[in-house]
Amino acid sequence: MYVTRPMPPVQPAPAPEPPGRRASGPLPWLTTVAVVFVAVQLTFVVPGSGLAWDETVYVSQVGGNAPPAFFSAPRARGISYLAAPVAALTASTTVLRIYLALMSAAALFVALRIWRKVLPTPVLVGAGALFTGLWPTVFYGPAAMPNLWCALGALTATGWVVRALRGAAGQAGTAGAGAAVALVALMRPADGFWLALPLALAAVLVPGRRLPGLCAALVGGLVAGCAPWTTEAYAHYGGLVARLHRAGEIQGGLGWNLAVDDHLRALAGRTLCRPCDIGWESPATAVWWVMLPLLAAGGIAAARRSGRGAVALLATATGISTAVPYLFLVEYAAPRFLLPAYALLAVPAAECIAYLFVRARRTRRPGGVAALALALVAHLGVQFSVLTHVVRTSHATSTEFAAVAGALNSMGVRAPCVISGDNAVPIAYYAGCASRQTAGHDASITPEALRDLARRVPAAIVVTGGHAPPPIVGGSRVVPLRSYRTYLLPGAATGGAATVPPN
Repeated sequence: MYVTRPMPPVQPAPAPEPPGRRASGPLPWLTTVAVVFVAVQLTFVVPGSGLAWDETVYVSQVGGNAPPAFFSAPRARGISYLAAPVAALTASTTVLRIYLALMSAAALFVALRIWRKVLPTPVLVGAGALFTGLWPTVFYGPAAMPNLWCALGALTATGWVVRALRGAAGQAGTAGAGAAVALVALMRPADGFWLALPLALAAVLVPGRRLPGLCAALVGGLVAGCAPWTTEAYAHYGGLVARLHRAGEIQGGLGWNLAVDDHLRALAGRTLCRPCDIGWESPATAVWWVMLPLLAAGGIAAARRSGRGAVALLATATGISTAVPYLFLVEYAAPRFLLPAYALLAVPAAECIAYLFVRARRTRRPGGVAALALALVAHLGVQFSVLTHVVRTSHATSTEFAAVAGALNSMGVRAPCVISGDNAVPIAYYAGCASRQTAGHDASITPEALRDLARRVPAAIVVTGGHAPPPIVGGSRVVPLRSYRTYLLPGAATGGAATVPPN
């Protein structure tokens, strides 16, 4: 990253305003942003929600509702650790959702508060409002998924680095930046790398503010956060290189893959677009995405006029860095992948919008103020519309998983039991069974071993649509369940002390 001029020295604190003119700085406003954020989650996302596919994988590692699902090479256990205090005590999805919603709002408040010494209140509050106004932010706030936590960690780490480069952080800033990078790496090691890279370069390359200690803290945080993933690589994959290779295979092979258009289409409400061969269903949902680079560039220019150009530039560069692998190296798209980039780019975008509002007011152009306000209201309206669609679709999917699992339970497929086939992971979680696959990325058992296991515990294979059943279902009882055909393998037990061996 290239910085054209050194970070400006710490500006003296402004003289305190007379009592009664304003509250204690930005904290009441930041509290409002966090409260609204959690209120929207609890009102529109949490009620009636169930765990999605990936969530059942993460939660099953620490919860008692079902045996741990197969944990593939790209996954990291950070979100499982975060969910563990609640998942270990109750199988209630609602309780887990409320816990994660409260935690995400608290983490958002902390992350924004770190920036209070380098950004004016309107910009700081605007950045928080812009980020929390996006449907992926709200949808994944109460979700047992790592991406939002990577975003909040990235915002925290960058805030501490900015403060350190401006001489306004001290040892607390160094430790805080390293800890935030460690959190991101614990959630998603690759995200931790792409976050630490520009921040570490800034720490050693910014003229007049070279901080090798800060760079060491960022690198140390990355290593510490990746330690569990690395340890598992040597314990189960034959080494770090082997796990990285396997993770790349599962993700379709990492290399030059232009996925910008995939992300544009996914914004219409696709939580996962793989393969992303759909049409562009609703271009209006991507208008803000197209405008974001322009807002960021305008924000950098506006911030330079106020002596904050380097701050906006570092936030932008770091946000771009976190987006690079998902835009250019991964062949599919999911809106949650870019949450770290959105969190950081919200800073220069807020600078630009705040500048436009101030300029319109100073030039006494009420039409300009009204146009900006209407544009923001329209943007929030589009985000809310997509959010309701995504929530409705998600609820319908998890309801179907639960219904199929309940039907299997009623047919005697009860714990200890095993389920294989299409959507076996979430269905098995809801049924209280282990999930095993005989092929694909999550292959953890051979067909022969699965048939042998079926002689000791209830076992079923679920198949959707026109998919052909695997050869091992010969002689099985076929039961249609909603959109599935379920094959009950012969010899399934209905009880007893049999157990399913671990993956």
